[in-house]
Amino acid sequence: MKPATHRTALRVQSLLGPRFEVLEFEESTRSAAEAAAAIGCTVGQIAKSLVFRSAISERPVIVITSGTNRVHESTIATQLGETIERANADFVRSSTGFAIGGVPPIGHTGSVVIIIDEDLRRYDEIWAAAGTPNSVFRLTFDELVQLTGGTVTRVAGGH
Repeated sequence: MKPATHRTALRVQSLLGPRFEVLEFEESTRSAAEAAAAIGCTVGQIAKSLVFRSAISERPVIVITSGTNRVHESTIATQLGETIERANADFVRSSTGFAIGGVPPIGHTGSVVIIIDEDLRRYDEIWAAAGTPNSVFRLTFDELVQLTGGTVTRVAGGH
C-alpha cells in the first residue's frame, strides 16, 4: 500500500481533498474480496460501486453497496419508477469516466443517480474505489453520504 501515483487516482484524490488519502496497491482491488484482502478489512467494509442503466430514461444509476450484499434490482426499480439493468463496460466508462472495477463514488463525468446501501452504516470505516482497479480510499458512512448526496436505502434482501 502506497500513496496514489496513477493519474486517474490522483484526479480522485484532488476531488476528495486533503481529508482523505487515496492509496494504491500492487495487487488488484477490483473485486470486493480482492480489496478486503489487500486492505486487511472485512468484505462488508468494501463500498462497491455498481453501475446500472435505467431502462426508460437510460440514466446511469450507481448503487454503492456493502461488499457482502447483492443488489436486488427490483427494489431499486421500485424507488426509481423504472427498471434497471447492469450496465456494460462502454456505458460505465462513458457515463462515469471510469472503468468497471475502479468506479469511485465521486467525480463522474456525467450526471448520475446515486443510491447508498444502508448496511454500510454499521461499519466504523469503509473503503471505496478511487478510479483504478488497484486504488482505494477510507471513509465513514456519513462522509460517503455527504460526498455523494446519494439516497440511503436498503438495496439487498439478505446477507
